[in-house]
Amino acid sequence: MIRNLFAHRLPLALAASMGLLPGLALAQALPPAAVATPSLDDPDVSTGFWRRSNLLGDMGGIRTALGRAGITLGLTETSEVLGNVSGGLKQGATFDGLTTLTLMMDTQKAFGWEGGTVNLSALQIHGRNLSQYYLGNLQTASGIEATPTTRLWEIWYQQAFLDGKFDVKLGQQSIDQEFMVSTGSALFVNTMMGWPMLPSADLYAGGPAYPLSSLGVRLRGQPTSDITVLGGVFQDNPPGGPFANDSQLRGTTRFGANFNLRTGALFIAEVQYAVNQPATGAAGAEAAKPSGLPGTYRLGVWYDTAGFPDARTGNLRRGNASLYGVVDQMVWRPDSEAARAIGVFARAMGASGDRNMIDFSLDAGVTLKAPFPGRDDDSFGIGYGLAHVGQASRAADAAARASGVYTPIRTSESFVEITYQAQVTPWLQVQPDIQYVFLPGAGIADPSRPTKRLRNETVLGVRSLLTF
Repeated sequence: MIRNLFAHRLPLALAASMGLLPGLALAQALPPAAVATPSLDDPDVSTGFWRRSNLLGDMGGIRTALGRAGITLGLTETSEVLGNVSGGLKQGATFDGLTTLTLMMDTQKAFGWEGGTVNLSALQIHGRNLSQYYLGNLQTASGIEATPTTRLWEIWYQQAFLDGKFDVKLGQQSIDQEFMVSTGSALFVNTMMGWPMLPSADLYAGGPAYPLSSLGVRLRGQPTSDITVLGGVFQDNPPGGPFANDSQLRGTTRFGANFNLRTGALFIAEVQYAVNQPATGAAGAEAAKPSGLPGTYRLGVWYDTAGFPDARTGNLRRGNASLYGVVDQMVWRPDSEAARAIGVFARAMGASGDRNMIDFSLDAGVTLKAPFPGRDDDSFGIGYGLAHVGQASRAADAAARASGVYTPIRTSESFVEITYQAQVTPWLQVQPDIQYVFLPGAGIADPSRPTKRLRNETVLGVRSLLTF
């Protein structure tokens, strides 16, 4: 059975737009990268209906009152209809959706405590997952796919020191919001353009990533203007069950209240290097202009102390590790004062094939910001994803085949995605999307044709993002 854990970028974009993720500030210089979610504390929240940042504006003064108390309210609804028109398990379409509520408190505004931020977020997941019922693929079609429920997501406190050059975050965290992030891939709908395929398949329950989170501590420092260092340790198994039974509905995990402290510890570290970022000049002085096009480069590693089953023998192997790299680079901008630009991104990860179903994953692509005159906030992208099956899993397939049972030996699965994100109003995005999947499930058997592999799949759909 496919380990159905999914990545989510929208709360990341929302928090970044509110200025609450300083570690992303350098990467946000790449125009094609981030989802263009308007700021919730813009001064125009009560302006004309079609021009204001939020559908509900100031909500009868609620936002203004919360703002005086240092609290920022974020509420979004992501909805999508996706359909499989060829190949896979069967043809058909599904609707799924996600409501995200975020409350952020600036402790200095609230009660005079400088440098503190408190976060509380919750999810309401609804609808039906296309990948589970119609596709049978590894690299699931949508980053909001998850088991329907209402759950607490993140609860943490962050404290900044040294004028913001160092901060500590403590509490229940979803690490896909800060680690392994590619700003370019955030445009796309496929799950693995957010939280990658390798940790989704190889960690317990896919790791502490949407829609799950774990208790932990994260440290971040910025020793120079172009270097950021992240490090943290987290509980590695949000549901708390065995590796082969990672249900998102296990016990109190259904509601996000399973603060598990068993299984093992997940250590992760990442170094980020940003080039050609806009520099801030002294007060009253013009900011220095970079000499080249902006980019961000990330190198990271994670290690999990728990035991992981060998796919061939079933024996537990102690510990698991992965090395990854991420590149986001603008490659073309005809006018430094205009929005139009082309960016490229790539993210590669590797792990041992003796205890992991996926020993290598890759996602990459190209994005175009402002593809048409007068559409500065729109983005177009073409992306590619690859998941390669590890040696132990392939050996298990070969052993099953040798016993006389027809079992295809899995190799790899890949997909191509073409998407267009249109900013219809400041509070509404609409995003048509096409995905084509090669060797679904890395070449698993088709249940309706047991001696044949699943056929390649064509997924069509449209997503909307509404900011209240």
